Amino acid sequence: MASLDDILTTQKNGVQGINGIVNGTNRLAGTNSLTGLTAATVVKTTSGWLATIIVTDLTGSPTVGAVYDSNNASGTTNKIFTIPATLGITTIQFPFATGLVVAPGTGMTVAVSYT
Repeated sequence: MASLDDILTTQKNGVQGINGIVNGTNRLAGTNSLTGLTAATVVKTTSGWLATIIVTDLTGSPTVGAVYDSNNASGTTNKIFTIPATLGITTIQFPFATGLVVAPGTGMTVAVSYT
């Protein structure tokens, strides 16, 4: 027969497993978001996880934008994604090491989710 310690250990392991699943899901979906970006913006200054980019509005003759692994709005040497000049959601699922800069193209408004 199982002791009380065995039963409580089993319960603890179940809770830890569920927490791991929730944390993994949150990471993929992004736990933070920023909307209404129309110019190059430093979104985060430390490492993290880029989940999605949403192009919410296009005006005039929009140009493509970009996302950079940088902690400086003018740091455009480490591009990790090109934002298409089309409305819609793009799932990225990519880590960044030094920070996150989102630079929408001309005539573009975007939202970003990240961890």
